[in-house]
Amino acid sequence: MPPTAPRGARRRKIRRRADMPLLGGARPPIAALLALLLLVAGATALVLGDHDRAAVDKAVLSSQQRVAEDGAVALRASLDESVTDLQRAAALFTGPEAVPADTVLDKLGKVYNKWRGLAIIDPAGGGLLAARGETIPLADVLKDGSSKTADNGNKGDKDGGLAPRLVKLPSGETRMLVTAALRDGGKLRLLVASGTLNVPGISTGENRSLLVVDSAGTVLAKDGPSITRTTWAKRAAKTAAAAFGKTPEPGGHPGASGHLMGGSDKKHRTAVGYAAAGRSPGETSPAGGLGLSVVTSVKVTEDAKAVRTQAFGLVAAAVLLVLAVLVTWILVRTVQRPLIQLYLESRRIGRGELDRPVRKFRGREPARIGAALESLRGQLLGGRPTRTGRARGGFGTRATVIVCGVVLLAWAAPLLLLLNRAGSGVTVPKQLVEDQRRRTDTAADRVRKALNEGWADVASVAQIVGAGGGKDDAADKAVLQTTLREHPRYRSVYVLDADGKVLTRAGASPRHPGGRKPYADSVAQLNTSGKEPAVAAYAAVPGGKGRTVVGEYDPQFLISMVTRPGLGQVWLVDDKHRVLAADRQHGFLAFSKLPGRHLDTLAVKARKAANGTALLHRTAGGSSLAAAAPFTGGGAVRDLGWQVVSEQPASWLELPEYTAQRHTMLAGLLGVTAAVACLGWLHILVIRPLRTLAGQAEALAGGDRKTVLFPQHHDEAGAVVRNLELIRQQLTQKQPARPSGRN
Repeated sequence: MPPTAPRGARRRKIRRRADMPLLGGARPPIAALLALLLLVAGATALVLGDHDRAAVDKAVLSSQQRVAEDGAVALRASLDESVTDLQRAAALFTGPEAVPADTVLDKLGKVYNKWRGLAIIDPAGGGLLAARGETIPLADVLKDGSSKTADNGNKGDKDGGLAPRLVKLPSGETRMLVTAALRDGGKLRLLVASGTLNVPGISTGENRSLLVVDSAGTVLAKDGPSITRTTWAKRAAKTAAAAFGKTPEPGGHPGASGHLMGGSDKKHRTAVGYAAAGRSPGETSPAGGLGLSVVTSVKVTEDAKAVRTQAFGLVAAAVLLVLAVLVTWILVRTVQRPLIQLYLESRRIGRGELDRPVRKFRGREPARIGAALESLRGQLLGGRPTRTGRARGGFGTRATVIVCGVVLLAWAAPLLLLLNRAGSGVTVPKQLVEDQRRRTDTAADRVRKALNEGWADVASVAQIVGAGGGKDDAADKAVLQTTLREHPRYRSVYVLDADGKVLTRAGASPRHPGGRKPYADSVAQLNTSGKEPAVAAYAAVPGGKGRTVVGEYDPQFLISMVTRPGLGQVWLVDDKHRVLAADRQHGFLAFSKLPGRHLDTLAVKARKAANGTALLHRTAGGSSLAAAAPFTGGGAVRDLGWQVVSEQPASWLELPEYTAQRHTMLAGLLGVTAAVACLGWLHILVIRPLRTLAGQAEALAGGDRKTVLFPQHHDEAGAVVRNLELIRQQLTQKQPARPSGRN
């Protein structure tokens, strides 16, 4: 053992430590590793607490919010479609010659049956030119219309300067009035339609209440039983109104939405979800400015159980604390401290203090460098170059870092992959299964209505094409181009003759089967194989001798119809359960089969049920909520036999068991990240340069005087390299350099 240094020498050593680099080297990654492991331990103890189930699961509340959002989207889409349909129909009747008012209403009545009343008025004189259906309260329309259209004249906006509005009839029912400008023959007339404010197409049953309310909380439409209707409707409406105009989250609901906890009795509580039928900033939506909201409420059974993971979290955090201290101590003893001591020894020799031998080091690389320094000290005292100082024994620093990483991964990997798994036995509330069915049924109803609305648009075009008698192809093509431009749901619009030959078209190439006669008035599926599905709406031209207007739907339109957040994977399938569209997040392969026999079985059962069906599918790997809903309600799609099928892994739900599992995995992931990041940092910036330094020191001790040594980094290893270069220069000046090989 080297003799104990005198007190003065120890003071000089302490002063010399102040010259060590403060940035880089072994100290920052070791300190960062300790700090991160302490933070991970604290986070583990905090997030793995007990998850109480005393009230209503957050998953149930979130599900009610999703149901309300689906209803709000369906309500807004339906009202917007009513507005745009009337405006487009009015545009089709615009021309140099005035079309009689009765003719306009008759043609509209043959195509659209959504409006309770239709009227055409003269805004200047206030006269009623024609009317159909129920009596429309025209007082407000004439009051606002006469002033706005007088100001705008023929330069008014698309709807004649009038936005859709809600009016209350003497009977207490609420109607939405829609207006559109008829500019033909140099005159301006107003086309007015009144529509019923219906509750969105969500099945309610005995347990669910569904309301449409205005910004003041007044109930405008309702369905289902009364469950604390007035109180929660007003509270939800005020909450939604307070958030009106705020920018929604990317990909979120275009309007305010949320959930509330209602009153309770001995065994049940009321879960309330609300969503505003609003619009995102910059989005065009006539119905988005009406201030409507959808409120849904349902009674759910309380579950007083709790998922207890606090003890597990405390034990895991304590184990990590012990490992963090142990790993830090090992790295300080085997990497950081030897590096500092090597720096001090090399600096002492470089300054010519050769009275004391170099201390012995443990560890392979520090021992090699220390032995080389001792050999260099002897050479400075007059000795000859020698390789006898090579030290190969001991545990390498790289192996030490690997062992530390394995120790930390042994803690993190089980948390990430094995421990605290929820499994397939998690209790999933029945309400979530029922909500999955309702939301799937709503999605099916939304697709059905959109396809029927598309057929109605095509039928209205057929009315205009029929008015020309097929004698003016240029005029027909102009109508088709206008339709394609104003209807993003179509990829192409064209006219077929009685034999299926294309007469006029706008948009992409028609995919109607060549040589086949046009389908009857309906929505038809044109193929059962290929890269993408072909679906088209067929509407015969009145008096057109077999001519038919066809509107082919864009596949992206179908995809947008089945894309709903929080519903999992959603597929639109045909009568043979072949996939026609799927949500944007997961994508699909056209005409592929459903991914699972249980989904096929579910689709078969749903075809026999009135409002679809749902189940909780359990496997060894976990559980999932699955639902299927066929098209119901008739219309142009009545013969398609299509369904909407959805499946959502139960692990995506906000249930306490799955929340605890996700938190456990998060703790493991944080541990893996901290270990890999800091130990990788240490290996790249310290261990690899240290191994290179050992080879350079041994080469210098063996007689290599020609290789100039220069540091790569300003850290401990770089400081040792600088000192070795000083030693090399001293040896070069003292005696001629000798070759490193044999003499």
